[in-house]
Amino acid sequence: MVSRICKRTAVVFALLATAVAAGPARADEEFPFGFEMTLDAARMPGSKRIPSLDIGDNGEVVLELWCKGGKGQFSVAGNTIIFVPGAMETRNCPPERVQADDELLAALADVATWRRQGDSITLTGSTKTLRFRLNTN
Repeated sequence: MVSRICKRTAVVFALLATAVAAGPARADEEFPFGFEMTLDAARMPGSKRIPSLDIGDNGEVVLELWCKGGKGQFSVAGNTIIFVPGAMETRNCPPERVQADDELLAALADVATWRRQGDSITLTGSTKTLRFRLNTN
């Protein structure tokens, strides 16, 4: 696990150097550091929650999922993105919400590219595409 994180970190630094050399992106195409975004999904039966990510200016993330909550870190270079989950707090929830959280965390850990169109953020991995909406109000 540690060597995988170290390898990912080395890749991120190489990608960041490439992105800096490529020049600045337009504001509407930049990754939404400093914003909160909500998963484009329906509510689960019996729940008022929809997963959200509160992304800090340096890529630190506070996650509120269907049931669990915790922290993580995004590293972004150009259209490449890496998410590293941190410790998650398990709350007392039905098994289907816990399973949905585990699947969402796995999908986030698998994302490799991202794209922004206005207030819509798309994170794409090898098996799943996640769509989020920026909370702009």
